[in-house]
Amino acid sequence: MDQPADHKTRPAKGLTARALVIGGLGSIVITASSLFVALKMGALPWPIVFAALVSVAFLRFCKSKNLHEANVCHAAMSAGAMVAGGLAFTLPGLWILGAHTQGLGELSFFQILFAALCGTAVGLVISATLQPLFIREKHLAYPIGTTAAQTLLATNKTGGKDAKVLFGAMGASGAFALLRDNLGIMPAVWSTGTVAPGVTLGIMNSPMMAAVGFIIGTIPAAVWFLGAVLSLVGIGIILPAANIISVEAISGWQTSLGLGLMMGTGAGAVVVHIIPAVIKRLRAHNAPEKPNPSTHAKDTNTTKDPGALQMSFKWGAFIMAVVAAVMCIVLKLPLLASFLVILSAWFCGYISAWLTGTSGVNPMEIFGVLILLLVQLFFHDLSLVTLFLGAAIVAVSCGMVGDVMNDLKAGDELNTDPRDQYIGMVIGGLIGAFVASFMLFALFKAYGANAFGPESFFVAAQASVVATMAGGIPVMPVFLAGIGIGFALALSKLPVMTLGLGVYLPFYISAAAFLGSLIHLVLQKQNRAQQVPGNLRANKENTYVAAASGILGGESLVGVVTALVAVITTLGTTAT
Repeated sequence: MDQPADHKTRPAKGLTARALVIGGLGSIVITASSLFVALKMGALPWPIVFAALVSVAFLRFCKSKNLHEANVCHAAMSAGAMVAGGLAFTLPGLWILGAHTQGLGELSFFQILFAALCGTAVGLVISATLQPLFIREKHLAYPIGTTAAQTLLATNKTGGKDAKVLFGAMGASGAFALLRDNLGIMPAVWSTGTVAPGVTLGIMNSPMMAAVGFIIGTIPAAVWFLGAVLSLVGIGIILPAANIISVEAISGWQTSLGLGLMMGTGAGAVVVHIIPAVIKRLRAHNAPEKPNPSTHAKDTNTTKDPGALQMSFKWGAFIMAVVAAVMCIVLKLPLLASFLVILSAWFCGYISAWLTGTSGVNPMEIFGVLILLLVQLFFHDLSLVTLFLGAAIVAVSCGMVGDVMNDLKAGDELNTDPRDQYIGMVIGGLIGAFVASFMLFALFKAYGANAFGPESFFVAAQASVVATMAGGIPVMPVFLAGIGIGFALALSKLPVMTLGLGVYLPFYISAAAFLGSLIHLVLQKQNRAQQVPGNLRANKENTYVAAASGILGGESLVGVVTALVAVITTLGTTAT
């Protein structure tokens, strides 16, 4: 494939009809599988590396060796994944609360689609306005985007071997899921049974969950597992044994503490990462200018930078205003409430872009919760459905920002024209909005509302968090303590974003993710020990990522196919 050129010259065009077609088709598959992963596992790893490898494989089949074309293709492929995540992390909370059976309202397909399209549009606008600042000016790391760029280069050097590994792992993982879920040959969870009243010890029999831990890395997975151990031992065993709480109160304590930790670490991240940056920028803006005729125009005129997107804040504000006006009509929101959601989405999108660029973490469901509470505080008469749709719009927009900025970082690393990528992401994001909306509505119709929740077929952990906030906190003192602890830990700059997730999720899910991270750690050590001069470590590590991505994709795709079959069967039965 073509090697990157100088930033000032962009000779190779990445925007081709072939890239858009392949990227659009890939967006359908990745969006559908991402929705299933988000609902089933309560987590959604970034799909960008997976999309990059698949793009290379298909473009090579089409005899293309254009690196920029691959960048546009994978950007279009991955764009819909976080749309799926934003919907899966919020809207199932309505079903968990039983809104459809309690006369509180029922979601329609059109409402889900509207929220997805609004969130997608807002996220794309935010990304376009922030790309020159965070990528071209501040040069934030965006570790996932940087990894995608290096993966493309490594795949180019290895002659397509990683693509073969990816598809082989995908086939093996899919076959495993088929044997387990459809033929019932293996259990879904390997369990040791009850270790204490109300407490079960086990590990999820899921290569996909292990692949999640493998991809996110040892430290985040270890913190995740630490939260699970604290929840299991501290809340599940020690407190009941000491007669501090009853066995029946275990679940409420775990939910409250986990939610508090998520909220606290999110608020702490804002203080640590955003406020200092805002203060620094304000000081720089108010400082007296020192003109330098030889460099002033080059340093300040970013609109002529060939690597920067050109959308102005004025155009962004106009599009946001249009979206807010449409929200008033479709969701029947008061005008002030619509603008409150849009302005909050902008602020949360800024935080998402910053957090994703500095840590690779994007807690979009937390932003959805914050906006739900904020709107509910000022507008008491809004229906529960309207509140959740507003939260979904914010979550989708924040998810889009994280994905788009990662893709743009990969393009910047390899000198791909960001305008080419952006067009691909617009198409992929819109396709993803339709696919994710259809899949979520179809899963609800096929499995029913009772299939969503912490102890159900679809864990929907983040949606349960949103539902808990909307329905009231089970144990308010524990929730407030969790906020304080999480906030303090985040202020200490410890990597604790996944701690609350471990407290909240069932232990067997966290254990499987931690096992995957341990496998990654062992393989990394072996790789370092076996290095010889001239043998690049990046090749093996990307092969590992390819295998993990294939494992994750195979099992999730089998799950999606199984769900589609169930939907078709249900509709056929209903018709007869």
